[in-house]
Amino acid sequence: MIKNEKITAREQDFAKWYTDIITQAHLAHYTDVKGCLVVEPYAYAIWENIQKELDSQFKATGHENLYMPMLIPEGLLNKEKEHIEGFAPEVAWVTRGGKDELEEKLCVRPTSETLFCDYYSQIVKSYRDLPKLYNQWCSVMRWEKATRPYLRTREFLWQEGHTVHASASEAEEETMQMLNIYKNFYENFLAIPVLVGRKTEKEKFAGAEYTLTCEAMMYDGVSLQAGTSHYFGQKFSKPFDMKFLNKDNQWEYCYQTSWGVSQRSIAGIIMVHGDNNGLVLPPKVAPTQVIIVPIKNDENVLKLANEYLQKLQGAGIRAKLDDGDKSAGFKFAEYEMKGIPVRIEIGPRDLQENKIVIARRDTNEKMQESKEIDIAQYVKDLMEKIHQNMFDRAKKRNDEKTYVCKNLDEVKNQLKKGTGYFKTMWCGDPACEAKMKELGGLKSRCIPFEEHQQHLSDTCVCCGKKAKEMIVWGNQY
Repeated sequence: MIKNEKITAREQDFAKWYTDIITQAHLAHYTDVKGCLVVEPYAYAIWENIQKELDSQFKATGHENLYMPMLIPEGLLNKEKEHIEGFAPEVAWVTRGGKDELEEKLCVRPTSETLFCDYYSQIVKSYRDLPKLYNQWCSVMRWEKATRPYLRTREFLWQEGHTVHASASEAEEETMQMLNIYKNFYENFLAIPVLVGRKTEKEKFAGAEYTLTCEAMMYDGVSLQAGTSHYFGQKFSKPFDMKFLNKDNQWEYCYQTSWGVSQRSIAGIIMVHGDNNGLVLPPKVAPTQVIIVPIKNDENVLKLANEYLQKLQGAGIRAKLDDGDKSAGFKFAEYEMKGIPVRIEIGPRDLQENKIVIARRDTNEKMQESKEIDIAQYVKDLMEKIHQNMFDRAKKRNDEKTYVCKNLDEVKNQLKKGTGYFKTMWCGDPACEAKMKELGGLKSRCIPFEEHQQHLSDTCVCCGKKAKEMIVWGNQY
């Protein structure tokens, strides 16, 4: 397969490779406002498929969508001290309406906890009103200093779920349920294996009791926080006076959760699966799953191409036919760049032998098949194989880039060779966490759940004191 010369080789410059794909595949267009992008139609179609899949899973578990205002009064934002301290450096403020100065500054939502809390405090009165399981799809704004498309932008698309419950146990079940939904989504829809666990106190969401996370490793070994689920307990309900009459007719503060996934998932798709010819899209998220390319637009070729198109679309497969006048080679390169999972090539010479050619984007393999095959079933089976191969390939790479280290020298030696996940024992001291960050920018990714805890040694990787638990470190985007 000939390398696309418009894309920098990822082995040469991974950051440039990433931005080249975004530009060449028309995923984003830069604007005059730093960190605010045009999400171009192809990228938005990917986002729509992400949204559709997650939304169906949310609704299947009883959640409903609503929409909150984009502006938050300063006084409302300041009600939960820890929360505002965490977000203050990134908040964008509106201070003027038309020609008039505002009496109270309004922030452009960096997240919507305070709005939901204010709303819930007014509509929840009794345990009979609970739980409230709400989610919104929207954009938020965080005034990032360093920006990169789909990784860290000032305005970005996401969903944020906010729920309130009558008991801590119910809220904690919700927190875990949403984490599992995210894990299932990444692995079974995007073919991206994820590491799940609990964030450290230092890395948890500002204002949460604890944060659960899905971490995804990119091709270069750097980690991406793919989705988070937060248990708030009563940390927001008390300052916002979110109370309800319980079954004993006593006033009690609500128990709350929050959870979200953003357009960073598009960055994850690019950096886990892409290659030097462009995108490689998992079939379930691909806007076009099959492209049919006639090698020559003669009558017999076009007749079969249209028959295939109807059969594929009739089976619910997102298929298109390109019978335009560009050369077949140009079309092949274009659809490889776009990462379309399956390409069907039909040419007069092949038809003389009752054959067609089917190409897989994940392996770049071309297969000759009989033109009489059940094309819809063939493609469905092939897309399942493609998904599994993409997942297995990413999982193998993750395993190869996961290192067990028992002391700092082992960590340092491995960092000289490359980054990835570093499994170590940890005493739980934030000072040791800070020391790891000084060591090549490693940050705690998560503390794996109890069933995944491993006894690697008796001592902390940093200080040599008695270890408390296993933790995974890594560089992050």
